[in-house]
Amino acid sequence: MTAMAATPDPEFPCSIVLNIPFPNPRLATTALKAIQVDPELSPLVRRQLTVVPAPTQTQGPSDHDAQVLEVRYTATTNRMLRVAVNGFMESLKLVVEVMEQLDTDVLGQQQQHGPGLSN
Repeated sequence: MTAMAATPDPEFPCSIVLNIPFPNPRLATTALKAIQVDPELSPLVRRQLTVVPAPTQTQGPSDHDAQVLEVRYTATTNRMLRVAVNGFMESLKLVVEVMEQLDTDVLGQQQQHGPGLSN
């Protein structure tokens, strides 16, 4: 998780970038599609979701297909940013729990690495 803004927007000065790792592109894209259908409810918050390759220095030998769900938030206040990110994290938790219960790729990762999507 990284807090940053390349060129701050004076109307949306508060920002954060979240990087959520997934073991493969399909799971990262599935999470993106599941979450992006719910738009931000407040006009005081903007969100951008993308799937990007995981940085090579953080990948292990079995993680060559790893992908990152990158989530960029900007908001008018830190409070609005916090509320939006909290809501996103609840949605992400639900998506990951469903993947853990239903997806065979996630089950294979659990057997190799223990519980959770990536260790």
